[in-house]
Amino acid sequence: MWAGVCVVVFLCVTGVVGVGMLYPRDSESREVRNLDGMWNFRADMSPTRNAGLKAAWFKQPLAKTGPVIPMPVPSSYNDVTQDISLRDFVGWVWYDRDFFVPQDWQNRRVVLRFGSANYYAIVWVNAQEVVQHNGGHLPFEAEINKYLHFGGSNLLTVAVNNTLTQHTLPPGTIQYQADTERYPDGYFVQNLQMDFFNYAGIHRHVRLYTTPTTYIDDVTVTTNISNGKGIMQYQIDVGGSAQGSSIKVDVEDKDGNVVGTSTNFTGTVTVANANLWYPYTMMPNSPAYLYTLKMTLTSKAGTDVYRLPVGIRTIQVTDSQVLINNRPFYCHGIGKHEDADIRGRGLDYATIAKDFNMFKWLGVNCFRTSVYPYAEEIMDQADQEGIMVIDESPGIGITQDENFSNTSLFHHLEVMDELVRRDKNRPAVMMWSVANEPGSDKGISIPYFKSVIGHTRSLDPTRPVSFVSNKNYIDDKAVQFVDIICFNRYYAWYTDTGHTEVIQVQMASDMDGWRSKYNKPLFVTEYGAGSVAGLHRDPSSAFTEEYQVDFMAEYHKQFDSRIGKDLVGEMVWTFSDFITAQGVKRVVGNKKGVLTRQRQPKPAAFLLRQRYQALINRTAH
Repeated sequence: MWAGVCVVVFLCVTGVVGVGMLYPRDSESREVRNLDGMWNFRADMSPTRNAGLKAAWFKQPLAKTGPVIPMPVPSSYNDVTQDISLRDFVGWVWYDRDFFVPQDWQNRRVVLRFGSANYYAIVWVNAQEVVQHNGGHLPFEAEINKYLHFGGSNLLTVAVNNTLTQHTLPPGTIQYQADTERYPDGYFVQNLQMDFFNYAGIHRHVRLYTTPTTYIDDVTVTTNISNGKGIMQYQIDVGGSAQGSSIKVDVEDKDGNVVGTSTNFTGTVTVANANLWYPYTMMPNSPAYLYTLKMTLTSKAGTDVYRLPVGIRTIQVTDSQVLINNRPFYCHGIGKHEDADIRGRGLDYATIAKDFNMFKWLGVNCFRTSVYPYAEEIMDQADQEGIMVIDESPGIGITQDENFSNTSLFHHLEVMDELVRRDKNRPAVMMWSVANEPGSDKGISIPYFKSVIGHTRSLDPTRPVSFVSNKNYIDDKAVQFVDIICFNRYYAWYTDTGHTEVIQVQMASDMDGWRSKYNKPLFVTEYGAGSVAGLHRDPSSAFTEEYQVDFMAEYHKQFDSRIGKDLVGEMVWTFSDFITAQGVKRVVGNKKGVLTRQRQPKPAAFLLRQRYQALINRTAH
C-alpha cells in the first residue's frame, strides 16, 4: 500500500518545479522597493484564534479592528514585547501597512515577494486575496497589478499562522486540556517534535519589484571543467508573451570584461582560462570566484536585464571522497541555527556578518542549514566567501506514522521543489539534505524517502542528496538511498554521560559498520556536549566547559584516523547556544554551542579553532 501510494505521487511531480523564483535585483529594466520597517501588528487572542478571519480583518486597516502594536519586519514577534502570552503564542497573527506605487508602474509587471513567513501565510492587497503559502523558510510571491491603486495608497495585510500539525514541516500536534478544574477553558499547547523554539512571524524581506510584461522568469545554470576551460550550460525561461523575443547572454569576469557570449535561450558558454570557484580553504589567495551571467531579453514589451552570480565548479562523490573541481575536499564545519537575541529567527545583517567572521576565525569551511533553509542573504555570503553549504529542508521530527502519510509526502515534495528552485544556481551548495533525524528505522520510511530523495535527485542530478540519520547502521532502512551517509552521534553525552573513554571505541565500531554495509562516504553532521559558560570543574564533569573540551578532543582522535579514508566531513553541534521550548532540561535554552548566544567563545571554540587551522594548513601542503 505504501509503495503504491508513494510511487504514484513521485511520478506525478517529478521534474515539475513551477514558475521561477529569481532573487529581486535592480537592473536597467527592474526596480526593487523594500517594504521592511515597522508594521501594525495584532495577535488573534480569541479562543479559536479564528476571529480575525471570521470578521474579515483584512477588509479595513488593522487598527480599526482593535488595538495594534508596532512590529518590526523582518523579525520573529516572540521576543519583541514584554507580553508573555505573545512570546509563546500559537495561532493567527496579523500585520498590515500602507504603501504607494507610482503611476508609471501601471504598464509594468509588479510583483510582491516575501522572503519567508512561518509557517502558513495569507496575503491581501486592498482587501483582495493575492496569495497563500504553506511552509516557512522559503520565498513566495504574486503578481499584483490587478489589485493595485496606481498613483495612490494601497493596503497590504498579512495573516501568519505558526501552528504545527502532523502534516507540516516540521510536524507537531495541538493538545487540548479538557479538565477545567486544572486548566482554563479552551487551554491548549503546541507539542513540538523538534528541539528548538518555534519562532514565528515575517522573518525575511518583503519587497515589491517590477519587470517588463515579457521578462526573464527563471534561469538554470550548471557548470563543468574541460582542459582549463569553464563550461556554463544554461536554460533561460521567459514569462509573458515570448513570441518574437530574442536573448543575449554575456559572461562577465570580476572586472566587468566579457569572456563569453551566446544568443540562445538554451546553450553553452565556454570560458577560456577560467577562474574556478573554490572554498577559501582550498584556494586561499583567490577563493569563491564569481562570474556574472548577464541576460538581456528583447521583446515587443521592451528590454529586460537580469544578472546572476555564477561560480564555475564541479562536485563529485566517490565511495570515499568528495571532490571539488576534481580535488579532495574535507569539510571541517559547524551546525547552527538562525537564532539571535530579540529578533529571533528574523533576518539581521549584523548577525550574518558576525557569524561569517566567526566562521573564518574558527576555520570553518562548511555549514549545514540545520534544520531548515536559511535566508538567501546568508547563502549569498557563503557564495561570496567560499564556504560550502549542506542545504537542508525543514524536515525535522518526521518520526510518527502519520508524518509519513501521503499528505505529508506531497508537502515534502513541494518543499524540495521550492528549495531546489531557490538555490540550484549557488556554487556554495554542495549537497541537498531532505531531513534531519527522521524515523528511518520504520518500514514506512523506505518508500517515503525513496520518493523524496529520488524526486530531489531528479530536480538536480549535479549534487549529492542525503538526509541526516540518528539511527544505527543495523536499523536504518532509508539510508540505502543516499549518496553520502550523514549521521549524528552523542556518545558520552546522551548515552554513557560523563564517560569520554567510550567515545573512540563506540565511534570506531559505528563507522566501521556503516562502511561495511554501504561502502559510501561518511559525514558526522553532529557531535557535541553542552556546557554552561563559566561552569568549571577539574577533573571535568558534564556541563562544565572542561568536559566540552575533553569530549570533543576524543572525537577528534577518531576523525583524524579516518580522514582521507572514508570520512569526508565533521560538524560540531553547535556554533552557538540557542533557545528551545521551556522545560526542566532546557531552563535557559540549549547550551551545546562552542560560542554563547551572544557569539562569545567558550574554551571549546579555541580547541576547535586550533584543530581547524591545522586542517587548513594540511590542505595547503
